[in-house]
Amino acid sequence: MINRSMGYQEWALLITLSILWGGSYFFNAIAVKELPTFSVTVSRVGIAAVILLLVMRVTGTAMPSDRAVWRAFFGMGLLNNVIPFSLIVWGQHHIASGLAAIFNATTPLFTALVAHWLTTDEKLTARHVAGILTGLVGVAVVIGPHALAVFDASVAAQIAVLAAALSYAFAGVYGRRFKTLGVAPMATATGQVCASSMLLIPAALTIDKPWTLPIPSTAAIGSLIGVAALSTALAYIIYFRILATAGANNLLLVTFLIPVSACLLGVLVLGEILLASHLAGMVIIGVGLIIIDGRLLGGQS
Repeated sequence: MINRSMGYQEWALLITLSILWGGSYFFNAIAVKELPTFSVTVSRVGIAAVILLLVMRVTGTAMPSDRAVWRAFFGMGLLNNVIPFSLIVWGQHHIASGLAAIFNATTPLFTALVAHWLTTDEKLTARHVAGILTGLVGVAVVIGPHALAVFDASVAAQIAVLAAALSYAFAGVYGRRFKTLGVAPMATATGQVCASSMLLIPAALTIDKPWTLPIPSTAAIGSLIGVAALSTALAYIIYFRILATAGANNLLLVTFLIPVSACLLGVLVLGEILLASHLAGMVIIGVGLIIIDGRLLGGQS
């Protein structure tokens, strides 16, 4: 895997990726005002699947037909799309988009724990433990002491987004199998959103009953197209471009940038209000991520 210093073009792509992924919280915040959870989620993966299938056709990339690969697609789709997307969208019915992004930035903290339990080559070090503990302090600061007194929808939503981060962590470890299966990265991205769509369509039809819902506004429809085309399909294309040229370690830097872009969009465009405790917690979580990453401390990531 390539891991080198990034040039201006790669930094531009990384910042663009952070805006696209941070923008998913912005788009969700608009959509959830009119649409239920599974309708938003299935629209995201379904539209993205169509776009990525077209990209694969144009680029001449073939989709695998092996049953073992498709079982892996369904597993990855469940862990990386169905569960986390649904939890985040449900959470955003009750909390601000910037706050959801802050909690989701804990994904690398959970990944370090999950990898320690489920792999033989990614065990926790003292630095990792220090980073995880620091990050958990940040989470506690964001949630605040009131959660101990009152367990309301807001607290439940924050826990849901944390659970989404945990699901992403399992997906990160689960996704390692695609390298041994010999699946091209773009095929992996396309396969998982196709599988996710097939898993989510029955849930959306059964639970949301979309034919009974009012016709969504232009803003809601635009947000669904935005989260699918920009924050999912285009984001995956940029993701794999950076992965190929700059490597996985450099790609992890996007974790630090996503909450910033999501918070700025939420505050400046949606008029959301973030408390001082939210910002303080984001900084502490960021410090935990820096400790785990290790590069700024002179260690190996």
